[in-house]
Amino acid sequence: MKKVLTGIIAALILSISSPAYAAANMQIKVEGITIASDVKPEIKHNRTMVPLRFISENLGAKVNWSGSKVTLVKNDMQVILKLKSNTAVKNGKPALLDATPYIKNNRIMVPLRFIAETFNCSVEFRNSTVSVEPAPFVLDSVTVKALQHEVYYTMGSIVKQMNVSSYNEAIYHIFENKGSKVNAPARYTSSVIELTPGDYYMSGQFDFLDQKGNSIKRFNLYTLSQSKGNPDVMLYDATENQWYSFTYSAVQSIYQFIDTAGQNGFLTTISDTNP
Repeated sequence: MKKVLTGIIAALILSISSPAYAAANMQIKVEGITIASDVKPEIKHNRTMVPLRFISENLGAKVNWSGSKVTLVKNDMQVILKLKSNTAVKNGKPALLDATPYIKNNRIMVPLRFIAETFNCSVEFRNSTVSVEPAPFVLDSVTVKALQHEVYYTMGSIVKQMNVSSYNEAIYHIFENKGSKVNAPARYTSSVIELTPGDYYMSGQFDFLDQKGNSIKRFNLYTLSQSKGNPDVMLYDATENQWYSFTYSAVQSIYQFIDTAGQNGFLTTISDTNP
């Protein structure tokens, strides 16, 4: 009888502690890459809760937190969440959450599945690992494998690739929201060495690559040398052979995504000829 009671108690302890144990050892992967947050995911009411900014930005969404309201934007999807409310607003229509957002260690915790599926991702839970798979990014009927980014310096360049659909799609849509068509600048160059005051220099080249590494679409960013304050920038669509006006805030958004991707292990250095 004593052994039976001991077994029952042990089973009860295991059943109570197993969700906490699973959460403490949980890994979250996006397209096979493990991403980590300063606040660990946890299980509440049988739902996986994760920090909002942590998961949203890794799915290519921009986050704006104002008071108790949080707005997420990615392409044509806008989601509004409120603390202590189980109702969200998706593109102006109410949507019921299966868990209520709350704050933990100054982070807004939200149900992972709701955020992932809202941004067209699938979610699979297996052996304490949550795998989030964004839908493939298709451009001109071709699946994009990677975004290749090259930055030019005085003595060389650095080429990196990003192989995650959510980031690549978000960055592409920033490029697509370019301004009006303009004439090419009077003076522009891809060589920093030959740069003179008043020239536009190519500060970055972006290639969206197919499965074989061929460029589907190429954009070049040009920055006016010796600009005061926020620099003047122009965009050259190399695929169309057309120049466009562009904004410095758009450039900042692009590099913010790239920086976040790098911090989470989504960037691979292909070559580095900068001494």
